[in-house]
Amino acid sequence: MLVVDNLTVRYSGILALQEVSIEVKKGETVLLVGSNGAGKSSLINTVIGLVPSASGRIVLNGKDISAVSCSARAQLGIGYSPEGRRVFSSLTVRENILSSTQGIPISTARENLAWIEKTFPLLAERANQPANQLSGGEQQIVAIARAVSRMPKLLLLDEPFLGLAPVWIGRVSETIRELQRRGTTILMTEQMARPALKLVDRAYIMRNGLVRRSGTVAEIRDSALAEEYL
Repeated sequence: MLVVDNLTVRYSGILALQEVSIEVKKGETVLLVGSNGAGKSSLINTVIGLVPSASGRIVLNGKDISAVSCSARAQLGIGYSPEGRRVFSSLTVRENILSSTQGIPISTARENLAWIEKTFPLLAERANQPANQLSGGEQQIVAIARAVSRMPKLLLLDEPFLGLAPVWIGRVSETIRELQRRGTTILMTEQMARPALKLVDRAYIMRNGLVRRSGTVAEIRDSALAEEYL
């Protein structure tokens, strides 16, 4: 579904990604693991179109989208949950979820919302509560729900466990499993390799803007866990 081919990204002359290549197949969940500054978020932000690339290609379902706008990539079926949750604090939980449904029929948005609230009862229970009154873990689930409100073909999750207590890591993990059961293809980044490796099919270990190793969970588990503590 997604092919990133020899992608290079620079910020004001500083090399953030150097000829990075990854692949995510339909139905897979793939992890980018590495410490702060490894290039994980830069890669996610370039795939979604928030950051321009200096060279290389991004191909979605056989189409080169390297020059396609961020909004057009969303229309093509890419959903994005950013690092640090970033919910709209002045909106209710339900309004947060629906905020990403512009451009799709109202009937489809309502259908998607019904599935989300049935699958994640917490969101139905807190539907009319301002998002800024929720705990960090609850806000993370809202952010993920907002990203899937259009039922994307590819879901990008940037550090979904960041700053969460263990109990909420478990609940966010179950949220991700529900999306997997629905058949959602997922590319996620995470520093916390241990819980993330329980959710994924394959992983890429990143450091200093490069992919250092890749493989199945069994093949790279030890290296990924070591990276978690660097």
